[in-house]
Amino acid sequence: MVTNPANGASARRQGSVTRRLVVAAAGLLLLSCVALAAKKDENSTLRSVQGVVSNAQGDAVNGAVVQLKNTKTLQIRSFITRDNGAYYFHELNKDIDYELRADYQDTSSATRTLSSFDSRNPAVMNLKLEPKK
Repeated sequence: MVTNPANGASARRQGSVTRRLVVAAAGLLLLSCVALAAKKDENSTLRSVQGVVSNAQGDAVNGAVVQLKNTKTLQIRSFITRDNGAYYFHELNKDIDYELRADYQDTSSATRTLSSFDSRNPAVMNLKLEPKK
């Protein structure tokens, strides 16, 4: 049997190219896994809070203004309730306490605190309006 030395060199080159492609594919897979893990970590530091604003009789209030106060920066975000009295705030930092309060005409709710120790996500905090004193 006669062997052709050129065929051996060609097979070695083809094997080298295959190894490079496999290494490149494995690298891309690893990078995509790292990127996905980083994205998941980013979202795990956020939470949301939602609830319903009701009057003294327990009816949902449309048009109440719910204020969310960041106790660290003192920034205030507002939400105006709809027909069902629902409100929600998203993308809140889990490491910060927030204060919630609702106002409507001559009524307001007690201020409630969403603590950084509260692990619920979403946290549900219903607010009940009472006449202002």
